[in-house]
Amino acid sequence: MGRDIPEEGAPGPRTSDPGTAGRRGGPPNQGLALAAMLFAVSMTFIDQTIVAIAAPDIIHELGLTSSQMQWVVNAYLLTLAAFFALGGRLSDIFGHRRVMLIGTLVFVIASALCGAVPSGDIAQAWLIGFRAVQGFGAALMFPAALAVVIAVFPVERRGRALALFFGISGALTAIGPLLGGWLTTWTWRAIFWVNVPVAVVAIVLALLARVPERSRREPLDLPGAALVAVGMALTVLGLQQSSTWGWDSVVTWACIAGGLVVLAVFCRFELRARFPLIKLRVFRDLAFSVDNAVLFFAMMAFVPVFFFASVYAQVSLSASPNQAALYLLYFFIGFGLASQWGGRILDKRGARPAMKLGTALGAVGFALWAGKLTTLSMHDQWLYAAMAGAGIGLLLAPASTDAVNRAIDASYGEVTGITQTVRNFAASIGLAVYGTMLTHTTVTRVEETLRGKGVPDGESHGIAESIAQSVTGQGDSRGPSGSGPVAEAVRDSMPAIRMDFAEANQWVFYGMAIALGIAFLISLRHPGTRVTEEAPSGR
Repeated sequence: MGRDIPEEGAPGPRTSDPGTAGRRGGPPNQGLALAAMLFAVSMTFIDQTIVAIAAPDIIHELGLTSSQMQWVVNAYLLTLAAFFALGGRLSDIFGHRRVMLIGTLVFVIASALCGAVPSGDIAQAWLIGFRAVQGFGAALMFPAALAVVIAVFPVERRGRALALFFGISGALTAIGPLLGGWLTTWTWRAIFWVNVPVAVVAIVLALLARVPERSRREPLDLPGAALVAVGMALTVLGLQQSSTWGWDSVVTWACIAGGLVVLAVFCRFELRARFPLIKLRVFRDLAFSVDNAVLFFAMMAFVPVFFFASVYAQVSLSASPNQAALYLLYFFIGFGLASQWGGRILDKRGARPAMKLGTALGAVGFALWAGKLTTLSMHDQWLYAAMAGAGIGLLLAPASTDAVNRAIDASYGEVTGITQTVRNFAASIGLAVYGTMLTHTTVTRVEETLRGKGVPDGESHGIAESIAQSVTGQGDSRGPSGSGPVAEAVRDSMPAIRMDFAEANQWVFYGMAIALGIAFLISLRHPGTRVTEEAPSGR
């Protein structure tokens, strides 16, 4: 089959071309380049989950409130979402390897400073501030690292390479809780300091890999960068804080609506800009649009499942944080194995078959997994958890790779910035929607349980809301303290409340199945064309 790459537009001057990619010191070492990028992005994946495990110790030592601790988590995710597009564009302009190295240095310096946070009044501002800097470093690093992998592997081998990239980096997310639990027994500060040796290895390998430096001498669209950063930050902030502020809060909707308006202004501005931050005409390619739509709905399940499965294990199964991490390994075993299969399908047959099979398998897996949550048995769930993971593994690399292969003017950094922004935005929506669903259903069911135990209506609702809001992922099998008939009734109800929480999680997992079902329907619209040649410019 021929190429299906838009040919409009002309690239800016480049500092090197593919024919001379490795002239300085020979061709790039593909194995070292892939290893270097994996070490670099592993820090960003692990940091999304490792901090939650250390949260109680951080709160205790620094005297933070739970709300302040939530901002420690959100600051990282907010800047990550806001600056992905800018990171991708900077990667194109200044070179993928250079921006990856800069992003890694920013990330690791901020990590070290997070671990060195002093006690006292400055602790909150210090930790939140440097967590935000971490997110900015990750936003620079990730699109550039992905672009390096794409640049050093030819199209016919790219699917398998990126399957390995996404398979390993995705599985590293599950290591976060395990690593966090182990390091916290020494000191919670170690969860940040562990990034230092990892970053050193990534930088050394990147220098040894002889990665060719390619750049595009074009001006940076600063107004566009500001608009997309503000739009994404406002929208994601509203979604993240919806569980705290409430969906009936004016502030929640002001942030979401305001962010969407700014993003609309950004799109209008980009269509008129001579050198836009994002060339929106790439969405004219039907395959690219389908790839991103599939990624959007798939990420509504993939990222939220880390949180909701972990919370379910700790609350309903009374598992420890480390046991909850092991519970997630069922999902990642399926994910890791299937991701390699998905890469082979992409290389041989294109993205469409892998996306169709992956979305269908994921939808069925999540639905069957949801049906088994009320058994309160890990043994009864492992097969369906693995099926759900396999579905995501099958589609993730093919959809991401096919989208990037269709980059206009070989703008790999720019397009990886688009796909990663889509993924991060979808994850924020999934967490907000499923979180609201979980809280509402938990309150309703727990309230019914307490009324059945004789707790008065007025008190049962307040207690049910307190129980639902206290679910933070730190499972606690202890009953409530205190004396009196109400406290006694609540203690007697704890086994039933764990089942109530399992039933509430069923709605969340069915929601994930629906998201994958929508992704399946969208995948049918993919034209099935393949990118089988290198673009003539910039690769």
